[in-house]
Amino acid sequence: MKHRVITINRMYGSNGRLIGKALAEKLGIAFYDQELIHLASEKKDIPVEEFQKVDEKCVSIWRYPSNSEIQMREQYHYFPINNVLFEAQSEIIRSIAASEDCVIVGRCANDVLGNDCLSVFIYAPVEDRIKTIMDRLGREERSAKSLVRKMDKQRRSYYEYFTDHSWLDMTQYDLCINSSKFSSDQIVEMLAAKYQLLP
Repeated sequence: MKHRVITINRMYGSNGRLIGKALAEKLGIAFYDQELIHLASEKKDIPVEEFQKVDEKCVSIWRYPSNSEIQMREQYHYFPINNVLFEAQSEIIRSIAASEDCVIVGRCANDVLGNDCLSVFIYAPVEDRIKTIMDRLGREERSAKSLVRKMDKQRRSYYEYFTDHSWLDMTQYDLCINSSKFSSDQIVEMLAAKYQLLP
């Protein structure tokens, strides 16, 4: 039996994660985001804290990816922890998709699963996302703007490093939604309706 999987890529501040979690709760299916780090930690016997440092980040060409003892282990000495995490999460994502219906946020899951998922991209104009971050984190506008730019750049670099595709190439997603045009509840309802139509 083929399981129904929805992957969500998102711009920072577009509420993509919150929408994904609400969708999973509405459908009564599993939700994976930070949970993938913990599963990868168990799989590779590497502390969660080490993986959290490099989660959804590509390797910097200017500095060593980690100063930890883990990176100094012989099996990882020439294989950055970023890549160790990505490979572990990719294996876990494929295993999860083969065993249950779920919503997966980030981690290039749409590219990992290819046609075996409904791939969603959630975006919004930068002004709306800055306001969201100001409200959510209590930051001043300048600080929120800087964080939005930083996180978008980080997510874009990560995605393009591991997939060789443009993060903003909308042709690789099945559905792109501007979250400034709809409420989160409306988006959840739209995605839930689409989920019911999946084979």
